[in-house]
Amino acid sequence: MADDQPAAKRVRIAAGSKDEEARQPLSSIQGLSPAVQAGIKAGNINFSDGGSYDLSTVSEQRQQEVLAEFEKRKKARAIAVPTDDTQIKARLREFGEPICLFGEGPADRRERLRVLLAELGGEALRKEKEEKYDEEEQQEVWYHEGSEALRYSRLWITEYSLPRARERLKTARIERARPDPERASKIQSLHKRLRTFSNYCSQVGDERPVSVCQFAANSKLLATGSWTGLCKLWSIPQCEEIRVLRGHDSRVGGIAFHPEATVGLSDSAACLASGAADGKINLWSLESDVPLASLDCMTDRVSRVAFHPSGRYVGACCFDNSWRLWDLQTQTEILHQEGHSRPVYGLSFQHDGSILATGGLDAMVLVWDLRSGKCVQPLQGHLKAVLAVDFSPNGYHIATGSEDHSMKVWDLRKRKPVYTVPAHTNLVSHLRFQGGDGRFIVTGGYDCTAKIWSHPGWSPLKTLAGHEGKVMCVDRSPDGEFIVTSSYDRTFKLWSPEVLPAYD
Repeated sequence: MADDQPAAKRVRIAAGSKDEEARQPLSSIQGLSPAVQAGIKAGNINFSDGGSYDLSTVSEQRQQEVLAEFEKRKKARAIAVPTDDTQIKARLREFGEPICLFGEGPADRRERLRVLLAELGGEALRKEKEEKYDEEEQQEVWYHEGSEALRYSRLWITEYSLPRARERLKTARIERARPDPERASKIQSLHKRLRTFSNYCSQVGDERPVSVCQFAANSKLLATGSWTGLCKLWSIPQCEEIRVLRGHDSRVGGIAFHPEATVGLSDSAACLASGAADGKINLWSLESDVPLASLDCMTDRVSRVAFHPSGRYVGACCFDNSWRLWDLQTQTEILHQEGHSRPVYGLSFQHDGSILATGGLDAMVLVWDLRSGKCVQPLQGHLKAVLAVDFSPNGYHIATGSEDHSMKVWDLRKRKPVYTVPAHTNLVSHLRFQGGDGRFIVTGGYDCTAKIWSHPGWSPLKTLAGHEGKVMCVDRSPDGEFIVTSSYDRTFKLWSPEVLPAYD
């Protein structure tokens, strides 16, 4: 009868004859399932004292295999693997695995590395942690002994910044003591005015993209820099060219007016600073088209420049992963500070002059105390490179713009971002707080627009659209009457409200 059944249907448990099978007591097979018992009675399954096999062992082994597979997958999910495809390929190459399989994408390759690390176990994970620890050690900020000129400058900045900080706090207390309805009315009036901004003037700035622009302190003079290496001065609001400043032989990346230029500083003094991809910072007067002095940063590119609020120092961020500070009285470099792991692209001085914030292509924002030289706060949160940094007049808010299309506003007192604004549909190239009380922020992006945002509240007030190319830089006039944007389309545009009442 057993021979009549297909081979796949027969299960032979132990060697033995049918006679031996028939002599087995019924109690010896009671522990088996009814189907197996029926097979034994029918003679399809041989069962004898000579050998036995518990079928439950098969199911237990299968269960253990399934549990082991689940544990392996659970361990794989808990393993942190790189997100950069280049790093993933490098890790696979270290383990002797092919870096790419047919039809495999970056996500599949990342999952393959995760499963491989789970199979290799603790040794591979320990190696991964050691490498990560070594990388963190390499990125650690370190300090070295400075010069006597630097020590003197730190003391000078301390004495300069403390009275300004006291004055700022005094003004903040007075503002906070104002009745809420009065403050709300003032803010509403400002927002209503900002919503009326429109294009006042459009001017061709150069033959190549106009990369930077900034207003002078009297709001009657505008400086622009372009990829031709030329800097130009323009009258406001006529937008007529006053002077062409020739001194750079490569793209201008940063331009900045002295805080007292046009309002108290002599036109023959160093009223303007510019930095370019030739690695130089040029100092300009308002009376000549040749630089008064040229400061060599000994690097391949200067991305941004900014004057210290005192006007005595000028800071520059460079593509050698550092930022520098120059004393204009002696025209010497007093500080060459490293700290970022990739090029530094933006910097801003606090209005007191005591601290400085830098943003880099490593997606980090570092806050430096100029009085002690320490990095007091690293701000992490952006997913991509930080291109723009600006301090609020209140002294504790910092706005940053990034390649991740967002603007973050950080509160130094809380050591974290208080708001993230999805500002543009492309990278945020530049941003500026309003001067005075910092009630709004202007941002420019590679989506060819500039936008005005309320502060605080972070609501959009106005979109300034009109450029045919990427907006590369923005600024607001100190008197609050104008906003300027410079663009990849070789023009700069002046924006103003429909009515021009003075904002108090």
